[in-house]
Amino acid sequence: MIPNITVSTVYSILGNNSSRVPLAIKDIANSCGLTTASYLSGDKAEGNDRLIDEFGTQAIWLWGIPGYQKVIDLAMYKPAKIDPKVDVRIFKNPEILKAAQEFAPTKEILTSLQKAASNQKLAKGLTIAKFAISTLLTAVTYLGLTKFRHNYTEQQIKKDYFEKHSLNNKLKSSQVPFSSAFADVHNPKKNEKNKNVSFTGLQDFIFDPVKNLMIVDAAITGERFTHAKNPQDFLGYVIKEGSFWAFMYFAGQWISDALEKSADKKGTSIDLDARVIFGEKLKNSFKDGSIKKHIEEFKKADVSDVDIYKFAVKPNNKNIVVEFAKNSDIIELVKGSDMVDTRRYIDLKKLRGVGEKLEKLLGQYESSGKNADEFFKAVRKLKKGAVLKNIGACIGALGVIAPSIMLLTRKLGNNSDYQVRKDIEMKLAQQ
Repeated sequence: MIPNITVSTVYSILGNNSSRVPLAIKDIANSCGLTTASYLSGDKAEGNDRLIDEFGTQAIWLWGIPGYQKVIDLAMYKPAKIDPKVDVRIFKNPEILKAAQEFAPTKEILTSLQKAASNQKLAKGLTIAKFAISTLLTAVTYLGLTKFRHNYTEQQIKKDYFEKHSLNNKLKSSQVPFSSAFADVHNPKKNEKNKNVSFTGLQDFIFDPVKNLMIVDAAITGERFTHAKNPQDFLGYVIKEGSFWAFMYFAGQWISDALEKSADKKGTSIDLDARVIFGEKLKNSFKDGSIKKHIEEFKKADVSDVDIYKFAVKPNNKNIVVEFAKNSDIIELVKGSDMVDTRRYIDLKKLRGVGEKLEKLLGQYESSGKNADEFFKAVRKLKKGAVLKNIGACIGALGVIAPSIMLLTRKLGNNSDYQVRKDIEMKLAQQ
């Protein structure tokens, strides 16, 4: 759920490379483009096959892992009496773990932390199991969708074939089970290889929702290549999967970095969260000069990891750097309050990064010769443009360019007809 939708919230979400929302938008564009291209190829069965594949996969891809994780919370965490909201990364530093309990905002959160801290091995094991099981079940669900899609497409093509040849009365007697007569068409490799998900570098993949999805996509891509029904099908997946991986996971960050560097050269840094940049509090703090005092206070508190952590989570902290870290979701709050949820992990590198970015922006402001209104008008304009250019480039590549390449490859190739239909009809003719 996204509370209080504002312009700054929208730009913040669209510009966040660790959010599922921009991925969903890109995937919808990709699915619409590919499905349209398949229908334009002239074969309804191919279009229907693509429709089921794209939008069915999208639903599994976006909601599979979160859905299974909620089930696991009930099935595994609840019996173990471990709070699934306790992030096991806080166990890495005993001093921070102690501080998290010291500054726990409620008795319930303190109890959750104490139980998890006294059963760290169990808590870590549950975290890894939750990640592995939810990812595996999502991949298996996709395999189920693939089998359904293959069977559905085959039955539709068979129906069309018998209607075309006026053999409807013989359909039941001549129909051969999918598993025997058509196994070589839809399953060229009879003995499927078990696709095990690699868990190397667990931390990044467990706690980053985008990297978590990458594992699911790796399984989906591998399944698609393995079960490509013919060379035409395989080439289509090469174009689709190649463009998908490039613009879904990598290009967004590359474009974002390039645009931020370009803005820096113009003396207007835009690498802060959009909710901070578009907020009036940032501009006003530059106007009255109070930003300097807050930055110095933050830097003075940064003696060690535990010191800056305590400074960030202490109640009623009015430091603007900490407030902006909260606005950027680096520091998570208890739902419906302004209290820091100490069960959640705080990335201290990102927290310090907020202070560094503010200090850099302040230096640019002071050397710009502009007043605060003029300066932030330019910063906000560049931030909006960067977010829109980034998401627009990825949507264009996935929703227009990649589908067009696939369609042109088919139309200009030696065989523009839907090869799956031809293979199945040839089998039927031989029967």
